[in-house]
This record gives sequence, C-alpha cells and structure tokens, in this order.
Amino acid sequence: MTLLSIENLAVHFHTRAGQMRAVDGISFSVDQGEILAIVGESGSGKSVACYSLLNLIPQPPGKIESGTALFEGRDLLSMQPDILRRIRGNEIGIIFQDPMTSLNPYLTVGEQLIEPLLYHRNLNRQQALKRAVKMLDEVGIADPETRIHSYPHEFSGGMRQRVMIAMAMIAEPKLLICDEPTTALDVTIQAQILSLIKALQKRRNIAVIFISHDLAVVAGLADRVAVMKEGRIVETGPVNDIFQKPRSDYTRTLLASIPSGSKSHPPQPSDQPLLQIDRLTTCFADNSGGWLSRQKADKKAVNEVSLTIQRGEILGLVGESGSGKSTLGRSILQLVPVTRGSVIFDGTDLVGLRQKRMTPLRRRMQMIFQDPYASLNPRMTVFDCLAEPLLYHGLATRKTVTAQVLALMDDVGLARTAIRKYPHEFSGGQRQRIAIGRAIATKPELIIADEPVSALDVTIQAQILALILALVEKHNLTMLFISHDLSVVRYIADRIAVMHRGELVEMAETESLFVNPQHVYSRKLLSAIPTPTTAQT
Repeated sequence: MTLLSIENLAVHFHTRAGQMRAVDGISFSVDQGEILAIVGESGSGKSVACYSLLNLIPQPPGKIESGTALFEGRDLLSMQPDILRRIRGNEIGIIFQDPMTSLNPYLTVGEQLIEPLLYHRNLNRQQALKRAVKMLDEVGIADPETRIHSYPHEFSGGMRQRVMIAMAMIAEPKLLICDEPTTALDVTIQAQILSLIKALQKRRNIAVIFISHDLAVVAGLADRVAVMKEGRIVETGPVNDIFQKPRSDYTRTLLASIPSGSKSHPPQPSDQPLLQIDRLTTCFADNSGGWLSRQKADKKAVNEVSLTIQRGEILGLVGESGSGKSTLGRSILQLVPVTRGSVIFDGTDLVGLRQKRMTPLRRRMQMIFQDPYASLNPRMTVFDCLAEPLLYHGLATRKTVTAQVLALMDDVGLARTAIRKYPHEFSGGQRQRIAIGRAIATKPELIIADEPVSALDVTIQAQILALILALVEKHNLTMLFISHDLSVVRYIADRIAVMHRGELVEMAETESLFVNPQHVYSRKLLSAIPTPTTAQT
C-alpha cells in the first residue's frame, strides 16, 4: 500500500545570481514497510526534496513552485502550518546527518527525547521519561536509566546518532526520513547504525526514505533506489536492477566510481627507507575532569608506534576516529609535540630538532588536510595559495612564480583561467586540487594525506584518487595516506598499517591484509565494509 506519493515536485531558490532549480519536477512513491534510497552527489536536490515535504526549507530564498505530496491521502504541501506540525516528528520522523549540530547542547538527551511525547502524545512527564528510557535501550545505549540524564557532548559520535534515531522513532512514526545518517561515522559504527535502522524498520513495519551519496551503503539496505542528478530523478528501480542492470549513464558513472580492488602496479623496490619511526609516543593532557584532571595520567594518543615507509611507497594508515592515526601524521611532521621516540627522515631525527634546522626539512615534507576549505586562506587567491610556499622556500622569484603556479595548476587539473579566484568560488573537489597543488609545490619527498577524500562525492573522490596516483608516479612521491575508508585505502595503498586505541596492531601488504587479516580488530574493520555486491536478494 502506498504511504507517500510525490508528483511533479519543484523547489527553486531565488538568489542574486538568478533562479536555481534545486528540485525540478520529480515524482516518486514509498510503500508502507519499504526502504527507498535516494542517491546522488552533493547538490543533486535529494535533501531539499525531502525537507520540502515537511516545510523545512528556508522560504525565502526557497520556494515550492509546484507539486503534491500525498501522505495517506493528505497533501503535505498544501497543509496549514499547525496541522503539519502535528505530523512532523509524530507521523513522520527525521534523522539528520550531524547529531552534534541537531541536538541541543544545553538539554539532556532525556529532555529532548520526551519533547515529542509531551507535544504529540499528551503524556505526563513521568510516563514520557519511562518511554524514553525504553527507547534508549531499544537503540542499544547501555545503562539507559543513567544515560538519559547525560548531555550530547558526553556521548560518542555513534552514540549521538543512536540518540537521534531514538528521537525520530519515539513517537512511532509511519515514515522515517534518514538524511545521510552514517556519513560522518567510522565503518564499524556505520555498520551498527545501518543494522539498527534496518532492525527498527522491520520490527515496526515503517517506511524509510534513506538519503545518501554512498551507493555501497545503499546496496545492503534499500528495497528500491531513486538516482538524482541536478534536481531530477534519472532512474528508479529495485535495488538489484540498479546495481546489476543500470539504465542511466549517470548511474553507471556512479557505480564505476566506487573504489574497488587494489593498485594495478606494485611498489617500486627501494633499498633505503625514507621514514623510520621507532617507539613513537605522543601524549595529551587529560582535561576531561576540569581542575581535577591534574590528578589523571596523560592520554596516550599514539603509543609506542614503530614503522618504516620506503621511498616511492604509499602506506595506508587506517583506524576509527580516536585511534591516533591523524595524531601520528602530525607527530611525524612535528606539528604536535612528541613525548618520546624517534622520527628519522632521510637519516635525520626530527624529534626535538630546533626550528632553524627544521625549516629547510619542512620543504621536503608536506601535508594534505581533510577539509581544504578550512586549510586554505579565504583571503588568498589560487595564485597566492600556490605562490606562497614557492616564494617562502626560495624556489621561485617574482619573475618566475607566475609560470610555476600555472604549471602547478596544469599538474592538478585546474583551469588556468581560475588563477585569480578565491577558495569559496570553487567546488569541494576543486578546492582539494588546490590543496594538493600547494602540497606538491615545494617538490617534497614525503606527503602525509589526512583523509583527503572523505568529504567528497564518489565521482569526485575517484578523480582525486586518480590524480594522487598520477602525481605519486610522476614526482616519485612517498605518501602516508590516512583514512577510515578501507575501500579507498585498498585502491591506493601498497601496504596498510592498522591503528587501534593509539597502537599499531597490524601491518601488511594491501592484498594480504584484505585476504588474511591477522588481528581481530583488522577483521572487525574489514567485515564492516559495505560493498555494492551486498545488495538484497
């Protein structure tokens, strides 16, 4: 039985640059007890389409130009606001992408959980709290009687998302909208959240609209898939048909962009390692207890890690958030103080090195950060961003710098005509190309790439990975590639090191790790990887 039927929905945004058709006349339906996945890249209109159903888009600049959205025969788009408020959070629940920004930091999770019950169900406070405790238990939060009095910041990312699911489900909705609910989560936590959503959907026989840009996630979850591009649905069908017999060229492009397999060529043999790390330990003060924290031992973010990276090699470093992988990368470059151990770069121990000796070595070691929008100066043009390291290290003069910057732009696939543009005028993928260009400007020998593609859509991610591989080969670069996405690391790395709770628990050649992981944590990570081959049967 059809629960929700959308016909000819159009949502436009009116800006100074003109009218933008965010959603351009789409139609789809969702049956009771069905999971419909809406997939597409950032800006395709998938979130705007669903938010408009509940009047959650800003008006202006947004405006619903046309369409109907029949929910059990009632048109959501023509409803009076007070009637729609009775449906939103009650008959239709929503899970947002980032629970940290969706949850109120000033209220306990219990206060936030009981709000829809007090508003929609007319329960008294004691009854609402009792149901909230039961709901926290149902979504897998241990000791719910105690945790219901905790604040959002006292939960991990995965636990906060469980709280969001509990909030969306507590009023027993008939339809649940999930907007990228696992995008910011590690692979093992992602698997747990997906399993939870599926279990709750089956148990309560509710309909789910699951919005995602990750086709591998969708494969094992959805019954049907709708593919969106530039505000339109280009293809819809059963999940197996979409993955095995896609009709649209765009769908085929999305599927082809999913990282799979490993590098097509083995690493070049090297007699001399470029980087040797021996028993590296980096500690941070534990301030979680306020002034009492002085009585606590320092937290070991990196604990006795030893590894070697050969010249010309890409070493993948994987682990969940908090495993210490990013801290290890920053410790290598001496961006955070090292507690003990050694970092020997081309025969020189960097630990404790004075700034005067460290500065020329920094030219030979560069970093690519996860978020180029945060790492690029918004007041500097592309020319300024790329010219700065060249001039600082004396690798260019005022006469030669323009030609060198243009050559860098060619190297990373940026149009020369964009040389005077600012970072905000570029897409996420283009900004990452700028960051990569800045990193290779000094002709470094070692690059540490910290989650360089995690914030990108799958097609852009594929382009950046191809660019990185081409640059590594062209410039004979050595790279430490940090990621929580094992599919990406398998595609790009020669060897993989696995970190867990600050320690290096396993290191092996890429295919060896995937075929025969030795450590129980490595096996746990690998078992949680979603793949397109896990589509439902």
